[in-house]
This record gives sequence, structure tokens and C-alpha cells, in this order.
Amino acid sequence: MAGNSQRRGAIRKGGTKKGQVVGSGGQRRRGLEARGATPKAEDRSYHPAARRARASAKAADNRGRRPGGRKPEDGPEMVLGRNPVVECLRAEVPATALYVAIGAEADDRLKEAVQRAADAGISILEVQRGELDRLTANGMHQGIGLQVPPYRYVHPDDLIVRAKERHERPLLVALDNISDPRNLGAIIRSVAAFGGHGVVIPQRRSASVTAVAWRTSAGAAARLPVARATNLTRTLKDWQSQGIRVVGLDAGGDTDLDDFDGTDPVVVVVGSEGKGLSRLVRETCDSILSIPMAGEVESLNASVAAGVVLADISRRRRS
Repeated sequence: MAGNSQRRGAIRKGGTKKGQVVGSGGQRRRGLEARGATPKAEDRSYHPAARRARASAKAADNRGRRPGGRKPEDGPEMVLGRNPVVECLRAEVPATALYVAIGAEADDRLKEAVQRAADAGISILEVQRGELDRLTANGMHQGIGLQVPPYRYVHPDDLIVRAKERHERPLLVALDNISDPRNLGAIIRSVAAFGGHGVVIPQRRSASVTAVAWRTSAGAAARLPVARATNLTRTLKDWQSQGIRVVGLDAGGDTDLDDFDGTDPVVVVVGSEGKGLSRLVRETCDSILSIPMAGEVESLNASVAAGVVLADISRRRRS
């Protein structure tokens, strides 16, 4: 009982009508002390909200990755597999790190990748295979991965400035509905080979300069600027106001390539092989070029068609 003074540890509290009671030993006082703000539900690992947040983050990460574990276009990505890594290093893709799994079989491709990375001053990191699985989302990396930084795009106006600084008539290529990075890389390579001053791509619904495009361009992406246009149609109209002729490339064009004089400032707009040019872009073009073909082939691959037109324009300008 509370008033039983014979209980062990009983004390008398002054100012009370009751007799001696057993004290709490300070437990109640410590229980009233501040413990800081209560963590948010998603910050408490045992809370259902935390489990939902982890699941949501994992789903978002999976949506943001490309096949093979590569990350979104605006962030660094990993080139996976021994052949792709060696090809990128041969093309002098500006990589930041080479990851090699500990215990990976050291064949000729792995040795060449390590040697080229060392010669280029690229960091070589040996990691556990499980860590490489995590970095590549369990992609088929074959024990090796090359980290490539995001590409630095320029403003479309910079392409015109580049041509003027060289005292040359602008020769540009704009891409419309090109979604394959291999086509983009091949077109970049052709533009660089035939004296073009740059490539412009839409900011949305377009292939971007990824490691695949780097590899296909054979290193030309390091020498030729690529611009991103928020609105491709508006960019083309702005160039028209500066005296640049905009010509589209389509199999059903109104102008034959043999009759086209490309010696003036010109931007060639290339559409995809399937969809062709979008309606607004087609309406913006001053003319639509078609490539004469002797066989029964209805159309050419976008990068091949661009190469044919650029080669013809380059020949006319030389003569």
C-alpha cells in the first residue's frame, strides 16, 4: 500500500496527506525530457510508409534506366561488355572510370581495355562482382564497365557562330524523329567528314548523345558540336530569318538532289525512316529533297541518306 512505511525503499514526500511511498528513482522525470522531433513516417524503417517509399524509389530508378543498366541521358551511364568498352576506348570516348570485377578472366579484350584506359589517364577501379552488379543493375557486364559522363550540348546559335568564325557558309543538319542513337552517331560522323558545322536535335522525343552514339560516331562527337533545341520548328524559323535555307529530306520530295544547289547556307532536316518529317517541320522547310535511286528500294536508312546528301553538297562546294 502507498502508506505502508514498512515497504522497502519507502520515503516520505513532504506536503502530501498520504504516508510514505516508493519513489520512481527519476524514471518519470527522465520520461518527460525532450527526445527531439518525431521522425517522419517514411524515415522510420519499420513504418509501412517507409516501405512504400522504398518501393516507389526502386520503381522510379528502374524506369529511369535504359536496357543494360545504363542511366538516363542527362546523367553518367555505364557502357557494359568487353567489346563495347574496347570500342569506346578506341574511339576516345571521354570516360571517367573503368570498373573491373575482381577475378574477371583476363582475356585480350580486358587487357586492351585496361591498357587503353591507363594510357588515357582514366581511373581504373577494381571492385567486387557484386558491387559491379549493383552499379549496372545486374546488367550483362562480363566483368567490366566504362563510366561515361553526360554529353555537353551547345546552344543552336553557337553552331552559326562556329561557321562565321571560320568564315564559311553554314552547313548544318537537324534531326526530326530520330530515336536510334546509332543513327545519330553515324550522322554526326558524316557531318564531320563532309565539312558540316554541327547537328541540332530536339530536346524531347529524340535520340541523345549516349555512349552508343559516341561509339558509332567513331569519336567525331568529340570534335563536332551537337545542340539541343527546345522547339525545333522555332529554331528552324529563326535560322531562316538569318538567311539560311531549310531543306527537308524525304523520298517524296519536290526537288531532286541532282537539281539542288547547296552552295548557299543550308540546314538539312533529316526525318526517321518510318515516320519521316513531322507536319510542322515539313511545313517550315523551304523545299523537300529526294534522292534519285536506280533500284527498287523505296527509301534509305536515315544516316545513309544524310551521308549521301552531305557528300553531294560538299562536292558542289569544292567545285
